[in-house]
Amino acid sequence: MTPEINKTVDKMKSVKANWDKAPDGPKKDAALKHYQAAEKAHTAKNEAETNKELDAATHALA
Repeated sequence: MTPEINKTVDKMKSVKANWDKAPDGPKKDAALKHYQAAEKAHTAKNEAETNKELDAATHALA
């Protein structure tokens, strides 16, 4: 794996951990949609879209 992919995987783990700890509600629901989109983009090897969706998920949880 390239360093960029490793960073993305680490970021995904971090966002998922934050999502797991978040209380149920609309923010968590919105973050889940972005996280799922990030997973889909990651599977398609679209790192830019993956990072964009992870950032959106993080923002939704804030």
